[in-house]
Amino acid sequence: MRSIRIVPCLDIDAGRVVKGTNFIDLTDAGDPVELASRYDAAGADEIVFLDITASSSSRPITLDLLSRAASEVFIPLTIGGGIRSVDDARALLRAGADKVSINSSALARPELISEIAREFGSQCAVVAIDAKFNGSFFEVYTHGGRNATGLELGTWAKVAEKLGAGELLVTSMDRDGTKEGFDVGALRRVTELTTIPVIASGGVGKLDHFLEGAQIEGVTGLLAASVFHFGQLSIAQVKEFLTHESIVVRPA
Repeated sequence: MRSIRIVPCLDIDAGRVVKGTNFIDLTDAGDPVELASRYDAAGADEIVFLDITASSSSRPITLDLLSRAASEVFIPLTIGGGIRSVDDARALLRAGADKVSINSSALARPELISEIAREFGSQCAVVAIDAKFNGSFFEVYTHGGRNATGLELGTWAKVAEKLGAGELLVTSMDRDGTKEGFDVGALRRVTELTTIPVIASGGVGKLDHFLEGAQIEGVTGLLAASVFHFGQLSIAQVKEFLTHESIVVRPA
């Protein structure tokens, strides 16, 4: 049976963890290293760091922050934001990342996915996809949700898999921070067209939402931010609930 990973996400802006709604109205949520260490101790399976303004500001992610986090965290770290080359990915992996997540740069130059997969293995190449329903289809966005691409979510997910992505991190911009639950339609669009693991992101507000995400075939990771950052739910609570619902999780 699939084992479901519980994945706290740290959106980072100017060295601080922030959280917003629909990618705007950001609120400070704390120090990234402190939060990452806390989630490690609490039983998280992985942690995702996303520098949400690196691409829009045309700057690299801060290696110092990653190095400090890696010295205190002993579960897998996925790092994204501002990765534009194999050399950028190499620097992050050397600083302590286990996987790198590319989004805007992959859309600008799709061959970057293949280059990272060839150099480090597909398991290191995570393609993050931010999508929003435009009235006709789920449209992919770049630069932290600022720029529409005209690309359809499922189409881009298939391309990313073909180019060597080992995992997809799919975020619903419509659900981000709303606590209304995952966008099941968007996630199923991806999982029905691809075979690689999918991390579901955007919209968790209560325990039942974790169950809804876990029940989507092809989803292997459930990402959440607000409910963990602000103490609404604990990782132990989530894992206990899912275990009770016959979902396989690693012990907290």
